[in-house]
Amino acid sequence: MLPTRKLPIGIQDFEDLRTNGYVYVDKTAYLYRLVSLGKPYFLGRPRRFGKSLFLSTLKAYFLGKKELFEGLAVAELEKDWVEYPVFHLDLNVEAYTDLNSLYMALDTNLKKLERQWGKDETDTTPASRLLGLIARAYEKTGRKVVVLVDEYDKPLLGTMDDLNVNDEVRKVLKGFYSVLKSADAYLRFVFLTGVTKFSKVSVFSDLNHLVDISLNEKYAGICGISESELVSYFQPEIENLAEKRKLTREATLAELKKRYDGYHFSENSEGMYNPFSLLNTFNDERFRNYWFDTGTPTFLIKTFKKQHFDIKSMEDGVKISADEISDYRAEFENLVPLLYQSGYLTIKSYNDHFCSYTLGFPNEEVKYGFLKELLPVYMQKNTLSEFYVEFFIEDLMANNVESFMTRLTAFFAGIPYDLNNKEEKHYQTVFFIFFRLMGQFIEVEQHSAVGRSDAVVITSHTVFVFEFKLSENATAKAALKQIADKGYLKPYAASGKKLVKIGVEFGKEERGISRWAVAN
Repeated sequence: MLPTRKLPIGIQDFEDLRTNGYVYVDKTAYLYRLVSLGKPYFLGRPRRFGKSLFLSTLKAYFLGKKELFEGLAVAELEKDWVEYPVFHLDLNVEAYTDLNSLYMALDTNLKKLERQWGKDETDTTPASRLLGLIARAYEKTGRKVVVLVDEYDKPLLGTMDDLNVNDEVRKVLKGFYSVLKSADAYLRFVFLTGVTKFSKVSVFSDLNHLVDISLNEKYAGICGISESELVSYFQPEIENLAEKRKLTREATLAELKKRYDGYHFSENSEGMYNPFSLLNTFNDERFRNYWFDTGTPTFLIKTFKKQHFDIKSMEDGVKISADEISDYRAEFENLVPLLYQSGYLTIKSYNDHFCSYTLGFPNEEVKYGFLKELLPVYMQKNTLSEFYVEFFIEDLMANNVESFMTRLTAFFAGIPYDLNNKEEKHYQTVFFIFFRLMGQFIEVEQHSAVGRSDAVVITSHTVFVFEFKLSENATAKAALKQIADKGYLKPYAASGKKLVKIGVEFGKEERGISRWAVAN
């Protein structure tokens, strides 16, 4: 066991991190490239991906704190170290529920700046106060102002449950952020971070001078941790984790990659690891869904069911155009851009001819966490309280099909009856979520070269093939026949494992599983 080091879990202040000996992954080469070009920028990244720390790094740089950067890439590049007036606006200070909470957040940020740069009593709106502050800071120092905005979109995301309030918030923010364009002559550097780019007729319509680097390949690694950074900066933690979990170094790296890697922020970029999950894994010396457990926006889950979103497509591949991927508009209720920008989907491939992306889950942490979060939307709470996926797996590992099916029948009896004639879609969705959650622990497949069954579950000694039918269309016996006729078991014939066919029939009157049939 190697000596433990200080890991920057929850540390978003660069000066704190550097002066107190925390491990730091050097991102200052990106910083120097940005400040050298001197343009106003926007960077979108999922929550807890290091945006706030990067913003704090920019703040220390523009305050001329050269001593904090010793040994880092920018120390070899920067020669002047000029101090500028820095406005650091943090929109994380409130939990936004209404328009008043937005005004309170803006007031908190502006009062802090007014204590330093003075206040003009004739400036009464947030926008006029910000403009006055920029002008006074420039006049007092003779240097242009740096404006750094952290989580610019949190008030918008926080009010998505109420589109009327959301529209009021958007109008206030639009006027506030428009100052960053009208005051351009007084500004040295502007950098906004957030999760989502609300564009077109929204906040960004007045900020059309911002350079969006969210999908720029040159800045794909600006937040997060790359494979080379993982191995270079965290060797002691990797070795300690391997020893604690009784794994080889190679197996430990493979597990980290499977769970936390896979975020792509341009079509040709390498995958990035989630830094929050990595650091917590190293700190606790165990694998858990750390990032996902920090919460999913409630409006996102509600909208999923409302729109009857095809959840299976998130695994098979969601198509989206290059124009749409960075253009989220709440009124259109298109969830795909938001799912990508929030980190639930990532770029899997890019079609240059059609200028379109294929998106999918980045890793197992997100996939299984998201499916687990969705299940309560489709099930009764009393059913979920008794549901543990490992019970079902224990039945199959013991070849106890009758127990498995009895348990499954009780489980699906908790599906609320849907009177809008979407029962089949509803059942299919619940089945998909259920069987994919089983995939955390044993192998679960759905595709083969000879056809597609509803689910294939593979244990150490048996292959189970499931086919589901609505009683108005076919029976459980017909489902068995389809498995045989379509040859769904052929890919596993040479495995040496026992092959089991299970046909399942749903009945409308029963509002769940009415019967099943099993054959070897």
